[in-house]
Amino acid sequence: DSHDENLPHIESYTDCIIYETSIRDFTIDAHSTIRHKGTYTGFIEEGRKTEGGHPAGFDYLKFLSPTHVQLLPIYDFKTVDELAPEKSYNWGYDPVQYFVPEGSYSVNVLDPFERIKEVQRLVAKFHENGMRIVQDVVYNHVYEYLTSPFEKVVPNYYFRKKRDGRMAATSGCGDDLASEKVMVSKLIYDACRWWIDFYKIDGFRFDLMGIIDCNTLNKIANYAKAKNPSFILYGEGWNMGGDVNVPLGRMDNHSLLPGYAFFNDRFREGVKRYLVGDGYATDDFKFGWLGSIIDYGGCRAMFENATQTINYVECHDNMTFYDHVDKCLNHLQTEEKLWICRTALACVLGSFGIPFIHMGQETAQSKFGKDNTYNLPDSFNKFSYLLLDERWELAAYCASLIATRKRTRFTHFYDKRNIMPMVEFRHEGAVLSICIKGGAEIAPWAELDVYINNTSDSYFCPVSPDRTIIVGSAGDIHKAGVLASSVSVPKRSIIVAGYKMEEKKA
Repeated sequence: DSHDENLPHIESYTDCIIYETSIRDFTIDAHSTIRHKGTYTGFIEEGRKTEGGHPAGFDYLKFLSPTHVQLLPIYDFKTVDELAPEKSYNWGYDPVQYFVPEGSYSVNVLDPFERIKEVQRLVAKFHENGMRIVQDVVYNHVYEYLTSPFEKVVPNYYFRKKRDGRMAATSGCGDDLASEKVMVSKLIYDACRWWIDFYKIDGFRFDLMGIIDCNTLNKIANYAKAKNPSFILYGEGWNMGGDVNVPLGRMDNHSLLPGYAFFNDRFREGVKRYLVGDGYATDDFKFGWLGSIIDYGGCRAMFENATQTINYVECHDNMTFYDHVDKCLNHLQTEEKLWICRTALACVLGSFGIPFIHMGQETAQSKFGKDNTYNLPDSFNKFSYLLLDERWELAAYCASLIATRKRTRFTHFYDKRNIMPMVEFRHEGAVLSICIKGGAEIAPWAELDVYINNTSDSYFCPVSPDRTIIVGSAGDIHKAGVLASSVSVPKRSIIVAGYKMEEKKA
């Protein structure tokens, strides 16, 4: 891209692998040598370690190597005291000033320039290391309309009202901004431009995008793409209702927003249900695997192409995937629960669309059964470096999946005309097998077979000719690189096997 030679150009959103984290959560844990915990500066310290000697903080992100790191809000928000950040906790979905970096993450909150330089340094440091930064932005509501600068400057203008004259609070988090009004739209557009131009941000994740009008969203996309063709835009396209006569950024308006991707809750629920053994979710699971763009089973295509689907099973404001498994299959041993977590990671990183991983998902972290932990203490939200030491092989497995996806060409496909002829679903006993054939597109493999076993019994699948195991999720049972003429798919696990072109000729 024009703004950095260390960043590989992104042809399509399906080239992206997003890792969601937060400045504070990622650095606050006591069990690492990060010095400036909870700060922008701490987030990019190099050479930091866990107590077990593994890379921590920035070095750990380099080890995982996602293409994009999505940060929870880093502009000024209300409910954390910048002078005493340790006294309270908040994710930051309570915006006050859209153009100013949050001071509680600064090493010197009293110097107004310091936080500006820290954010610039942070973005530049990621670019130097081949990773991009996505900013989580909340332009759908403010913390409180009465005391906001907008209401003080122009009363009765910036906020949406219902037909009966009451304030619209569609989000349930605060009062809705009336993005369809000219000067409100300009405010949002100008704020986005400022973060792009001044801080060199590489993407936006729009909170509750279904409240913002399509016209404003498209203006932002046009500016961002002209400035940086690799820029990514995505958000929560939930239909929140609301008394507005203009199209809003909802998933069902995806055709009006070709530059945007959407969090795909159908993928999320389909995979979550299927992997804990719900057979009724099989069609939803297959539909999601294919990018949610092909009519399949009882599911109608949701998007124009797979660049519009964010495939995920966990993000900051849901129960963690481990907690979901623990709730549904409480009787299982922890080891088996971890196999399911590994399988879920492989499904997110192996399906068509944009894979999205939440911090701690790769080590199957728990939030003790809580889901929306936006104001709970660090103990619920922090990334656990103790757990990383304990489950290092899970993190290494995630890193290997990310590396595999980056170099596997067909996983970047997004057009159903390419995807449909490549993929065939088969059922071998209780095992779902996904056969992928694609000539040069899946080279060096002639054929790939994905076997998913979501039951509590192992299954034996004869395969021929000799397959090489590429991915296995059940501990040491299947090491990558092993040749097999049959595959025993352990319970609750996934195996990806392939055979090479020359083997096929022989």
